[in-house]
Amino acid sequence: MTVGSSNRGGVTGAIGVDLRRLHESWMELVFPRQRGTGHSVLGKWTPNTTSGWIAYRLWSVLGVPIVAVLYPLALFGFMARFYSRRIDRVAAGLGVAGVVVLAAVLWGALTVLAHLRFTQTGFLAVLAAGVIATLSAGAATVFSRAGGRGTSILLAYPAAMTAIFLPPVAAALYSPALAELILPSSESVAIWVLDNLLTVGGLNEFLRSEFQLAGAAYLGMWFGIAVPLGWLLGVLVALADLVRPS
Repeated sequence: MTVGSSNRGGVTGAIGVDLRRLHESWMELVFPRQRGTGHSVLGKWTPNTTSGWIAYRLWSVLGVPIVAVLYPLALFGFMARFYSRRIDRVAAGLGVAGVVVLAAVLWGALTVLAHLRFTQTGFLAVLAAGVIATLSAGAATVFSRAGGRGTSILLAYPAAMTAIFLPPVAAALYSPALAELILPSSESVAIWVLDNLLTVGGLNEFLRSEFQLAGAAYLGMWFGIAVPLGWLLGVLVALADLVRPS
């Protein structure tokens, strides 16, 4: 066997293990003792009645397309988990105070640059965003260390997204160079959210008629995006942990 075929076999085998674990997790939502029973004395639970077998098989078949949809998301979760763990290690080494100081230095430098190049209004906008981002960085560290997975998903990840995105967006409002990089993407994101997520009850049409994506509206939009984006990343990392714990 060549090295290339061995590598392909290893990748294929790993994908097979991932898919099996994900499907077993799906089965365990309804039926007991489905996941991780390979080395168990009891083994995997199976029904002992005809109706039970029918329900078991139907649930198993229903899980196949769901697993097919979830697994690509889990692959993205592997990547997100890799970087989040690196950030967690750095944050753990620095401590809450160290993270706050690092964020203050980073966004403080941006604020100084804004003071030199922007108008007074632009400087104050970047300053306010930097303060919020610095506090959010500290909050994200506290939430990730103090709570469990649920706290991390609900609070730590959104706070981290706020700490990362808010100051650059604020600076982009007053810098043509940054605006060319950030604001068109912001508009694309806003259009996608309106057309795909906010169609219920005509909410997208109401927002389009009442608000214009300009100026401070970009800040409000990215602040609003940071929360669901943080939730999404947290859920994907949790999914990666479910499929491949280590």
